[in-house]
Amino acid sequence: MLYLLPSGFQPDGNFFCQGILPDIREGGSRVGHAWRKACGAECGCVRRIDRLSSGIYNRTMPLESVRKVADADFPTRWGHFRILGFEGTVVGPEPCREGTIAPSVEIEGAVALVMGDIFSGPPIVRIHSQCLTGDVFHSLRCDCRQQLELALETIATAGNGILLYEQQEGRGIGLMAKLKAYELQDQGFDTVEANVELGFKADCREFELPAAILKLMGVRSVRLITNNPEKVAALEGAGVTVAERISAEIEPEDTFREYLKVKREKMGHLSDSVPSR
Repeated sequence: MLYLLPSGFQPDGNFFCQGILPDIREGGSRVGHAWRKACGAECGCVRRIDRLSSGIYNRTMPLESVRKVADADFPTRWGHFRILGFEGTVVGPEPCREGTIAPSVEIEGAVALVMGDIFSGPPIVRIHSQCLTGDVFHSLRCDCRQQLELALETIATAGNGILLYEQQEGRGIGLMAKLKAYELQDQGFDTVEANVELGFKADCREFELPAAILKLMGVRSVRLITNNPEKVAALEGAGVTVAERISAEIEPEDTFREYLKVKREKMGHLSDSVPSR
């Protein structure tokens, strides 16, 4: 996979490592293998962003509209939030699985937990994909629960921020398919290979809905908690500035150390604690 960056752009050790995404909206020169190898060796930055084409995150979800459907008080052990419900109308969505036909219209739901003043400066934001096994049952097959709790703690410490929780179980394949993928992983497949073996894309998620929710809320610049450069690129491409990337890295358990390595090597996630070999 190739990066597409502005003509003449010369990356250095700060590219992505400090959470800085270069301006990728203009130009379009291809950066070759030698640079990618040097960048990876220097800072472990992302090796592939297959959704960047002609300098733009271009896997656009056909999101027709977004509306807020609920807004309620929400006390938690991390502090006091408001909980907001949103629905996005997606027209003509792409099917995630080969040989299937997606409905002509889908309604996608997402929840926003909002704490404090989110307008005086770029608020801390986390885009979190639903993980029943991790978030609810505390599975140690993945780092999802730890990342969720890290985000809530970080927001609570700052006194303001937004956690966007999307209904995208199993990177968008759904709960039952995710359990089938678990079964394949028990047979030796990794998390990417299992999804593909089942006929799905490695990652079916889209991140346009969170961007649309932020814009609907009047938030145009954020400090994003993520290890996934695609989330940065999606927000930037939708007109939401990522002023800072905050690492979502947690201390790995032996039970999901290999999972993190696969996310780094095959999905381009940023990680300093998981060796690349």
